[in-house]
Amino acid sequence: MSAAANKPATPCSILPSAMDLRLHRNRNWLAAVLMPVAMLLFASVLRAQTSQPEALAALRAAVGSEMQASDTDKSNWMYRDEDDSPGHKATYNAIETPQGELRRLLAINGQPLAPSKDQEEVQRIQHFIHDNYEQSRARRSSSHDDAQAAELLKMLPDAFLWNIAGQNTEEITLDFRPNPAFVPPDTQSRVLGAMAGQLVIARNGNRIRTLRGRLTKEIVFGLAIFGKLDAGGTFDVERRLVGGGHWQITETHVHIGGRALFFKSIGTQQDEVKTDWKPSTDATLVAAAHTLGVQ
Repeated sequence: MSAAANKPATPCSILPSAMDLRLHRNRNWLAAVLMPVAMLLFASVLRAQTSQPEALAALRAAVGSEMQASDTDKSNWMYRDEDDSPGHKATYNAIETPQGELRRLLAINGQPLAPSKDQEEVQRIQHFIHDNYEQSRARRSSSHDDAQAAELLKMLPDAFLWNIAGQNTEEITLDFRPNPAFVPPDTQSRVLGAMAGQLVIARNGNRIRTLRGRLTKEIVFGLAIFGKLDAGGTFDVERRLVGGGHWQITETHVHIGGRALFFKSIGTQQDEVKTDWKPSTDATLVAAAHTLGVQ
């Protein structure tokens, strides 16, 4: 035991100092001054961690409109699809039908298909329109994607903190950033919850016109053993009226990098633009194949 520990207590070490006494006498005064300041600081932090009520109301109205349209809009369309991925730019004609969608590849990297490749594409389509199993699998995949998109859409009010960035008579722009209180239930929503950006709502019908953002931090899966997504990745989804009050995704730009097990890329690099929208009148995949020039 040290000498300091055995040192007897002295009056000076037991009795409060003059400063202690002053603080004790003025404790109520300090509380009266500091408590309001602390409350103001707490209120400021609380506001910083919550959504602006007007922004949240606009968002909820838009989400409601999108969910209703998803349930009621059964229109089908035909369009031209330019899908640009690294090293591979493909051009398609696509037709939607009640039985699903059919696409015909027209060109790669701006060059029309060679006759042999075009014949392979014709054979692929002929096989698909007569293969019930492949059609069923495609429909299940489409339904899964739709359900997943609906779940993510419903998470938007809780996954982010929302504020109005600007508005005019035609649209309202909302800023969003990650909500620290959001607990992602799965991998997709974990990535969603790490995004920050803007969402533009068209006032006519309360429809989502633009959703753009960036990944604010690196996302690691399984201590990076199974992969990660790099911070700074971006996405931009644009939607427009294509006719008769119907909205469709017309542009998708996704640039998110990452690595997976064995250093395989798990990021997405894609620029897709859809144009020349027209209503589809084809009731079956066979009819759509004929429209695409496949007999």
